[in-house]
Amino acid sequence: MLVPSSPQVRLPLVALLAAVCVAGLVPASAQAADAPADDPRSLRRQLQELTTAPGGPPGVIAVLKRGSHTEVHRAGVADTGTGRPIEDTDHMRIASTAKAYSGAVSLQLIDHGTLRLNDTIGKVLPRLPRAWHRVTLRQLLNHTSGLPDYTSAPRFLELVTENPRRHFDSRRLLDFVADKPLAFPPGSRYTYSNSDNIAVALMAEAVTGRRYENLLAHLVYRPLDLHSTSLPQGYRMPEPYMHGYDVVPPNPPEDVSEVLSASGVWASGGIISTPKDMTAFVRGYAGGKLISDRTRRQQLNWVNGASEPAGPGKNDAGLAIFRYTTRCGVVYGHTGNFPGYTQLIAATPDGKRSLTVSLTTQVNKTNKPELLERLRTVQENLVCALLRKQ
Repeated sequence: MLVPSSPQVRLPLVALLAAVCVAGLVPASAQAADAPADDPRSLRRQLQELTTAPGGPPGVIAVLKRGSHTEVHRAGVADTGTGRPIEDTDHMRIASTAKAYSGAVSLQLIDHGTLRLNDTIGKVLPRLPRAWHRVTLRQLLNHTSGLPDYTSAPRFLELVTENPRRHFDSRRLLDFVADKPLAFPPGSRYTYSNSDNIAVALMAEAVTGRRYENLLAHLVYRPLDLHSTSLPQGYRMPEPYMHGYDVVPPNPPEDVSEVLSASGVWASGGIISTPKDMTAFVRGYAGGKLISDRTRRQQLNWVNGASEPAGPGKNDAGLAIFRYTTRCGVVYGHTGNFPGYTQLIAATPDGKRSLTVSLTTQVNKTNKPELLERLRTVQENLVCALLRKQ
């Protein structure tokens, strides 16, 4: 979403901004005859091959948890300078998986009677453009709102280009598209927009009188015991962290971990966490631990739409959650990508089995479409391993 801090960083501006919080499957490399695609030995090899693929990440980690048993697969390094291996306690930018956290907040406020899915922007956020007033919270959460995406606004791109570490007023990000009409009638179709979850967070603040960061701490971090998760405003990463890289062969990987300010993505993609914390989050969130059965039924009303980047198998969109239907079964979760990072979090509908996959470079349909297809194949194989009977 944001641009580099110096001319040396090679990220193309359009691809960077389009994919910040931003499909068929192709086969991964040939598998050994004695190792099925979801066998542990094969999975480790597939992760290693991702790190050596053109434009691939310097490091990747996959955490599978079945009940209380945790299985970690990793390849490459957390830091090319030191060669340190990735750990599940390393911090990272979680990108658009942060949108699920705004869902966790807003859906709990629905249970509390503070918000309703049919509440409109006009009712809760009347200062926003009148042309947007009939958009509902439901449409924001499942990306059928039609809100123009502020990360594509020329003025926003101009400011980011001038200073990638610029501190934005996160609560005024939608001002960059305030002169734009809706892209389509609300509810008429699906289009992924980073503006949607900014509006969701603003709604949560408006009805509670509390800052979104405080709502996250009270409604998400505390009940799920997330001790290494935060929503910062700056560009610094807490130690230890897996370094994120711009990988453009034949140039060596370039560290972009702290190139961009999180203030410009906020509720749409600014959260920092660890694979360990993300595992705890997706088990609780996908498993319905945080919300009532009644609200969960509303959350799991699916529309045709893919996460960004697309996740494994067939994708369908719910309310701040996606259904990934693979050849081995169904998991719920979210994906995301940000300069230096690509993420998948997923869990079974009961939350008892979960998967997190984190790469230390950005992979999406715009910048590396072939690698994305290969990654989705590996992700599906990991889902199959997760769902396999033990």
